[in-house]
Amino acid sequence: MIRNVLGSLVALAGAASAVLSPFRDWYAGRAGQDYRVEDLFGGITAAESGVLVSMLLPFLGATLLVIVGVVIRSRLVVALAGLVVLGFTILWMVRQGQAAGSLVVAGDGSGLQVGVVNALAGGLLMLIGALLMSGRGRRGRRSRREREPVEPYAAPAADQVDTWPPTQEPGMSVQTSPWPEPEVDPYTGPDPRDPVHPPHRPPPPPPPQS
Repeated sequence: MIRNVLGSLVALAGAASAVLSPFRDWYAGRAGQDYRVEDLFGGITAAESGVLVSMLLPFLGATLLVIVGVVIRSRLVVALAGLVVLGFTILWMVRQGQAAGSLVVAGDGSGLQVGVVNALAGGLLMLIGALLMSGRGRRGRRSRREREPVEPYAAPAADQVDTWPPTQEPGMSVQTSPWPEPEVDPYTGPDPRDPVHPPHRPPPPPPPQS
């Protein structure tokens, strides 16, 4: 998040520098808005240019690309805007060098001036901003994971049903108390000392007959 904010600020600063550069002097006191876009492909001429068909036009397009890239957090779109600004500025420098015979930097204003510096700096700031941005890759992967189908729950087969608590098998007792069960003495019959339930004694045998 912090990288996206920092990269967006740097890219927007570059866009502002680029879009303001045509209103400053580019070469020998001539402002960037005085150069027509078509002169970049046919050769620099001394003809005046309207604002909307001057060097301002591609820079405005690059500024719109930067805004779109910042909104959708796309590093590719922001980098493309920086390449547009640098490409048109370098193409202008090539055409101006062909028209003037050479490109010079002079302190008296007879060579390259601050407008070109603003344009080049703007394009570089856009590229730096694109590198600083983290983009939306993580969010895209998270969205794909959320869209992945979830396998439905498959109920176990009838012979694999797991119940709790476990069922009691025949001949087995289930202990529910934490204490051990007392051992039961085997049954040995009634107690002969018990007056209420005397032990059963077989009748005496009959007397022998004479």
